[in-house]
Amino acid sequence: MLRRSLLNVGLRTKQHAGTQSAAAGQSAQFPRRQQRSRPVSSNTAMGDHKPKSMEELGGPSFMTTLYWLFVKGYFQTTQQMQIEHSKIYGPLWKSKYGPLVVVNVASAELIEQVLRQEGRHPVRTDMPHWRGYRELRNQAHGPLTEMGAKWMRIRSILNPRMLKPKHVSSYANTINEVVTDFIERVAWLRENTGQGVMVNDLTGELYKFAFEGICSVLFETRMGCMEAVVPEETQKFIVSVGEMFTLSQIIVLFPKSSWPYLPFWKKFVATWDHLFKVAEDLVKKKMEEIQKSAQLDQSIEGAYLTHLLLSEKMTLTEILGSITELLLAGVDTTSNTISWSLYHLATESKIQEQLYQEVISICPGDKLPDSSDITQMPFLKAIIRETLRLYPVVPETLASLSKMRLWWEIIFSQKRRSSTSVTMPFCPMMKKFFPETQRPSLPQRWLSRGGDDKLKQHPFGSVPFGFGVRACLGRRVAELECTSSFPGL
Repeated sequence: MLRRSLLNVGLRTKQHAGTQSAAAGQSAQFPRRQQRSRPVSSNTAMGDHKPKSMEELGGPSFMTTLYWLFVKGYFQTTQQMQIEHSKIYGPLWKSKYGPLVVVNVASAELIEQVLRQEGRHPVRTDMPHWRGYRELRNQAHGPLTEMGAKWMRIRSILNPRMLKPKHVSSYANTINEVVTDFIERVAWLRENTGQGVMVNDLTGELYKFAFEGICSVLFETRMGCMEAVVPEETQKFIVSVGEMFTLSQIIVLFPKSSWPYLPFWKKFVATWDHLFKVAEDLVKKKMEEIQKSAQLDQSIEGAYLTHLLLSEKMTLTEILGSITELLLAGVDTTSNTISWSLYHLATESKIQEQLYQEVISICPGDKLPDSSDITQMPFLKAIIRETLRLYPVVPETLASLSKMRLWWEIIFSQKRRSSTSVTMPFCPMMKKFFPETQRPSLPQRWLSRGGDDKLKQHPFGSVPFGFGVRACLGRRVAELECTSSFPGL
């Protein structure tokens, strides 16, 4: 079995119908500039029976949602719950999560309308529990929790070294060092714990690989995840990440006024305290290295963290807030995607062979790919994209409607409620925009250049990294980790 329980290493897990999936994290992408299309009538997605008010819009009550999550067992399978709700209520329905009312949009046409109206400063969910911790401890908000013009300022500083290909490609050697160590660790585990034929808890090992990779890029240091025995402090850090995500899903269901009285709120705060402490120690270590080099009149070399510290565009508190959030957003994307890609390669021998032939033609022997090699592996990229379509790391994108008054009043004949957000679940759209084929995974669809209508899809039918300026900041680094690891594996 490719996947074993991730709870042993403190990870948050998600499951898909009939199968098990790895953990999920944050979403979004910076796609190429696209032409603005004409708005599609909401009747296209909903038929002729468009609701005229929120009251007419169907959907489960708060108590019904709790019943689905905790009694019917969908707490760890929210993607499947979305699919079931779309069958019951159609492509547009409302859900209640405590004080929050969410309008679910499971139509690519309507999602396109929503995302194209977001404006200069789009707002995702305000993540009140994450923001609440930062206000409690006087910590700075990062790219996931900041809003408005302050968010735009942070993103403008963080973006270049995370999204520009020339900068991301400079991390290839760092990632390849982690890949080499990971391959050696997998071989060691197979021989010493798997009777020479298997690796126990491969998903957990992939999580450690992803964690080591993103830390190597962000903090410019190794955390020891590839060692025979993972350092105690590193293991505690990994567990804290998992506990924070698990507690986040529970706390958000309760009113903010009740948080201080909840037993798990103290645990939530303690996990964040540990995450920030470790991040602060790593940042201070890098600052000491820079100061030492400056005192010795040595050239200062470094990558992401060094650049942020030397640019002096952000305060130390802001750097801590941003680096910590980037770390949390980057780990799940890589580990989840590689896990499910390996699963489908193991069950699809023809796809596995096609990928193998592509890889050995570009990287023969033990050669690890550089950025130029990756551009010559379109089938590898297609496999990763297909995996993200089937198993998006985050099953939905949640956005605020504060900038979408026009969209709201077109759909409903009333003004927007301030407590209402819109969520765009991806899984319910699959059957409509990606018709069933003989195989559950079909990477070739992403290589199609016209001709076969069965392989064509709506451009907003699969947006695993999101869309627009608020897209996933760590997308390119996650893709680099994925594409660099497969040739070696």
